[in-house]
Amino acid sequence: MQYLHTMVRISDIDASLDFYCNKLGLVQISRKDVEAGRFTLIFLAAPDDAERAERDRAPMMELTWNWDPEEYTGGRNFGHLAFRVEDIYEICQRLMDGGVTINRPPRDGRMAFVRSPDGISIELLQSGEPLPAREPWASMENIGTW
Repeated sequence: MQYLHTMVRISDIDASLDFYCNKLGLVQISRKDVEAGRFTLIFLAAPDDAERAERDRAPMMELTWNWDPEEYTGGRNFGHLAFRVEDIYEICQRLMDGGVTINRPPRDGRMAFVRSPDGISIELLQSGEPLPAREPWASMENIGTW
């Protein structure tokens, strides 16, 4: 068995690509418009997995945009996507600077949660050992649900 991808339905391609690529740092691997089914598939990978993903050898994230308007609710019941990061403080600062709410700040130097524009919970985990606690993260409260 091989893990292939996680599919997330999105309501706005531009907002989702801005979040996942420009802010979170994922790389777009492919995009396919399926006219007969009236949907678009966009495959993304983490930067360290991008080369392997292009050869179908690394897990990817599939964004599915249905052309006909549809309201998606209950993103929390999906669970979450998890990404290992080199510097949890740096990525949280970059996300916050980009207007993303840090729902669960990395107070412990190890774990944080944010949400995509469609309410999908994203867990960020520090690679290796937790970083030493530091401000402003150590004093930040949780915001909303994660």
